[in-house]
Amino acid sequence: MDGTLLIINVVGLALIGWIVWYFWLYRKEGVKVVEVAGVQEVPIAVKGGYDPDVIVVQRGKPVRLLFNRQESSLCSEMVVFDKINQSAKLPEGETVAIEFTPQEAGEIPFQCQMGMLRGKLIVQN
Repeated sequence: MDGTLLIINVVGLALIGWIVWYFWLYRKEGVKVVEVAGVQEVPIAVKGGYDPDVIVVQRGKPVRLLFNRQESSLCSEMVVFDKINQSAKLPEGETVAIEFTPQEAGEIPFQCQMGMLRGKLIVQN
């Protein structure tokens, strides 16, 4: 094995390691929401993904998620919460609220209708 082939193999292994870490091992801590007038409220920008995409809320307290779509991609025109049977159309440039009260601790995933943009709520006791 000559030097060029060795360098290519090392770079390839490093890229594979980075991909495994980024997609399967890296865990975001999540954004804790602030309670305003008894409601846990957080604005979420929709532009190539959800920002923030990991949100920490408290069980048993009302949650209001304010989605603002800032792009024209067809993928981001809807947000779906399968676990709580809610979804909403997200018109470009408008803020759409989704409100509910989580009753159980755990995770509530959400995504676009194509499953390409993903996020989750972490419900704590």
